[in-house]
Amino acid sequence: MTCGDAGHHLHSGAALAEIRRGEAEQARRRLGIAASEVLSHHDGELIPSLEARHEVLRQIRAWRADIVITHRPWDYHPDHRYTSQIVQDAAYLVVVPNVCPSVERLPRNPVFLYLEDGFQLPVPFAPDVAVDIDDVWALKIASLDAHASQFYEWLPWVDGTLDDVPVAPVARLEWLSRKRSLPPSDFVRAALERRYGAARGREIRHAEAFQICEYGRRPSSDELDKMFPM
Repeated sequence: MTCGDAGHHLHSGAALAEIRRGEAEQARRRLGIAASEVLSHHDGELIPSLEARHEVLRQIRAWRADIVITHRPWDYHPDHRYTSQIVQDAAYLVVVPNVCPSVERLPRNPVFLYLEDGFQLPVPFAPDVAVDIDDVWALKIASLDAHASQFYEWLPWVDGTLDDVPVAPVARLEWLSRKRSLPPSDFVRAALERRYGAARGREIRHAEAFQICEYGRRPSSDELDKMFPM
């Protein structure tokens, strides 16, 4: 949604935006994703305007999306909160032909999903589906590693831990894996056990979990299993 042109202690503006765009492209290649796009809103300045809503609506239609994943509307970062608001505002309108008629409407509403977070107020995250990602954990870390200016520079600087970041590439990967390797929450663990059975669900170390946004299509359990094969 934003070009990332403010989130750094040394770089800023167009130069930082170019760094972030290159990192996103590298992450895309590492994940084997066919295409991605970084929008041009300034970092820290996103607002839920009508223009931004229409921009996202056109993106969802152009991608012919069947699943749209976004933040929950409660988050520490205003860009995250407003991204969620913008996506929610577009959720129903993607099927309305007279809104943004230059891009063909979708024949049915996609499934809109919220990413997991740890915020408790006003309501905690409640997973509708949790997916075992132990087999692809190294790939996930490799994709995060592509965002060097974020995970090895900016975020450690904000946290006051910049001196703890290793220099050697292999050591960085190991450090990043340790930092990001949090055990599933009790709610997510319960969702894993429902999905994979109690024995396997208890053994899973890394998971991605999602909550269904009520503003989109409400998939059945069978549909979720097809979207997220076991």
